[in-house]
Amino acid sequence: MENPVLAEVTRGNTVESRHRGSAIVVDADGGVVFSAGDVERPVFPRSAVKAIQALPLLESGAADRYGLTEAEIALAVSSHSGEPLHAQTSLSMLRKAGRDAGCLECGAHWPMNEAAARALAIAGGEPSALNNNCSGKHAGFVCLSCGLDADPAGYVKPDHAVQQAVRGALEEVTGAAHTGERMGIDGCSIPSYAVPLKALALGFARLGSGRGLGPARARAAARIRAAAAAHPFMVAGTDRFDTRLMGLLGARAFTKTGAEGVYCAALPELGLGLALKCDDGAGRAAEVALAALLGRFLPMDEPTQAAFAPLREAVLKNWNGIEVGRVRAPAAN
Repeated sequence: MENPVLAEVTRGNTVESRHRGSAIVVDADGGVVFSAGDVERPVFPRSAVKAIQALPLLESGAADRYGLTEAEIALAVSSHSGEPLHAQTSLSMLRKAGRDAGCLECGAHWPMNEAAARALAIAGGEPSALNNNCSGKHAGFVCLSCGLDADPAGYVKPDHAVQQAVRGALEEVTGAAHTGERMGIDGCSIPSYAVPLKALALGFARLGSGRGLGPARARAAARIRAAAAAHPFMVAGTDRFDTRLMGLLGARAFTKTGAEGVYCAALPELGLGLALKCDDGAGRAAEVALAALLGRFLPMDEPTQAAFAPLREAVLKNWNGIEVGRVRAPAAN
């Protein structure tokens, strides 16, 4: 099966590039509302499932034990830009558990935000693990480990109590087995499991509605969604797609990007979960493809539609600031 085109790139009035992929929308009972392409092929969700990975942090009581704020819970599900507030908040989470940045096992990289990276370099600084886009998730893992009275050392390993709890949450919420033969290592060193795209959409339908989850897990999911809606900057950063989307839509949508062209979303008021994967791993394509699906299923008033339009069709400009093309979903989508 050749997957359909999810996004196309124009130059002038001509389509210059096309991005193929698969996408699916399901309800919390697994009923398929929309499907395109091969949605049964296992894919690595990467960072798209951080909200599910954070469920044990809340369910265990660790988040309350250490007094994590809404902003800190939002950071725990983020792929942030490494801006100063992101790094400061990660450190705050660690200190509440009596730890420091030396506990983080995600590795260090320069802030993804260019202004933050330049400022750090000009000041003569070096990037630390706090700047890693996954530092909030990892700070949450350290808090969970401490809350379980387990040594945080090695918390990225598959057999650590933290990753066992995370794997259990992923399996229950998505309904898919997370097995060793489909395990890889993510960019931040934790296990990542390849599962069908349909399972990811089901997981997000459950994450958004609470249906199919136990009471404690449903409450944890609701707290995570509320935290992200209240603090969308923490989930991504300045001018990032998730921050812009949730800043506009608020609690009506929880969205989360993953690496290699994966995107997932929950629409709580509709009880729907969305998941897509661009075959070539293009993030620019995944963004407009997700926006197209949101626009298709989520009712919006005219002011919201007007504000949403730039997210559905990204403008491309050259170095002189001249518009040269667009990234958009094909008209048929």
